[in-house]
Amino acid sequence: MLPLFILAMALPLPRVAAGGISCYDDAGQPVDWFLAYKLPRPQHSPPAEGMRYMYQDARSGGWVSGRALMNSTQSAVGRTLLQLYQGDTAYILYNDQPPKNVTSSTSTRGHTKGNPPRPRHGQPEPSRRQGALANSCHRGGLRVLSRCPHPPLPQLTLGTQLRFSDPEVFDARVQGVFAQDLPDLRLASEMKHVQEPPWNRSVALTSLGGRRFRSLAKFRLFHDDLYSGWLAQALSSDLYVQFWPNSRGVLPSNCSGPYRVYNIEELGFPAPGPDFSATVDHSKWCVSTESAPGWACVGDMNRNLEEEQRGGGTLCQQDPAVWKSYYALVQDYSKCKEGSGG
Repeated sequence: MLPLFILAMALPLPRVAAGGISCYDDAGQPVDWFLAYKLPRPQHSPPAEGMRYMYQDARSGGWVSGRALMNSTQSAVGRTLLQLYQGDTAYILYNDQPPKNVTSSTSTRGHTKGNPPRPRHGQPEPSRRQGALANSCHRGGLRVLSRCPHPPLPQLTLGTQLRFSDPEVFDARVQGVFAQDLPDLRLASEMKHVQEPPWNRSVALTSLGGRRFRSLAKFRLFHDDLYSGWLAQALSSDLYVQFWPNSRGVLPSNCSGPYRVYNIEELGFPAPGPDFSATVDHSKWCVSTESAPGWACVGDMNRNLEEEQRGGGTLCQQDPAVWKSYYALVQDYSKCKEGSGG
């Protein structure tokens, strides 16, 4: 099973006196945001090798090797997730592949993985949360973006975005003041999706450190590919897209619109690597083909026919260092077929 897509929130409400949730780096120091890229497990290697990852934040100067295994409580991901055990945290856990002890409802729900914790009072039951970190995929790659948004805007938008993505929630607790002040978050925790068009939504988010992000989410009735059907136009940019291409009905690179969308085929981190094929990497992200506008997005959607009919989304930022770090990973991509515009 794949690890969760993590969104760490620092959202103290006026009626909640508890401190906020923080993002933590591998050393346990608070950071405004971080990126973690779980590397594919090399063939014939021990299972633990499938938990290696690359790490990046505003101070790292690009990708650096993670100090621990991703499913360790000493990793940035583990340190951030441990806050679910605090008594002042409300939470939603969602994943299209829930832990083995949780029954999944239907594959028509969003292709999403996530964990937005929020400050609250009362201790959540831990067993399902433990599965969020322990039952992780050892083979395919994955990416994680953790950030700490600034109130009050995310309080009003995150729940709504989740209702567009329509995630498979396997554990949640949004009660009391949170249920009152954040009705869309409560509805999302109950897997109650949006009921009327438009079927896609884009909002701006700001971290505690002032970093700007753009969240784009679509409901399944959008009936189109996230990237070629919306994202490229929304960002005014040609895109290289990384996704897991081993599913049925994979969409080819698309050059028919005003902006082109290319499927990544081969990836590689700077020396000493590693290099690997998109076929062994479960991560879903995209990057502008040029430094201007220089977008980099981390999300949860493949490019295939089935996912045109599923919810999901991506979180984008315009940062020269982040753009450069993702752009450098692209070693080869699929060209558009003749007659498709490019």
